[in-house]
Amino acid sequence: MSSNSATPAVHLAVYDALADWETGYATAYLARAGHEVRTVAATREPVTTVGGVRIQPDLTLDELRPEDSGLLILPGGDLWDTGDSLAPFARTARAFLDAGVPVAAICGATAGLAREGLLDDRAHTSAVSMYLDATGYAGAARYVETDAVTDGDLITAGPTEPVAFAREVLKRMGAFEGEKLDAWYRLFHDSDATAYETLAS
Repeated sequence: MSSNSATPAVHLAVYDALADWETGYATAYLARAGHEVRTVAATREPVTTVGGVRIQPDLTLDELRPEDSGLLILPGGDLWDTGDSLAPFARTARAFLDAGVPVAAICGATAGLAREGLLDDRAHTSAVSMYLDATGYAGAARYVETDAVTDGDLITAGPTEPVAFAREVLKRMGAFEGEKLDAWYRLFHDSDATAYETLAS
């Protein structure tokens, strides 16, 4: 997949016990906008989500290059808080950000980025500030109490905000903008049926 494509591939990190509900809105509407969604894991072995869904990864972290991607999405999951097995994903996020390729992290993945030092100098959010404070990171002053935050190429959100997370991702990737982005959010977050007409026009 060439990074010169108008709709570059996006990469969804997958690992055992990942939180299924956190990235579904984002990946579904990126796919509808023409992006190929590819799954990337530590190995080629299948992973099983917290919801029991079995995923066969498309490629491994070793095979992933920022120049071949438009976005790296990091879902939350139990493993972010039970050791350092997911640290390679945070290091990959660093490589993406260094290359100017966006990264979107939600829930536990924000703690992984905090441990990697990627939130020290960027505005960000998560589940609650104390959750990130426990990582010992140096970015507490940049924490924002809101549903989702975009700072340059980095998007963060807490576990209860999959729609706000998707809103920021879709905006950053140009899938929706302006009035349509607002309508999309009102439809899925607020169940505002009046937004459908704007979205469908």
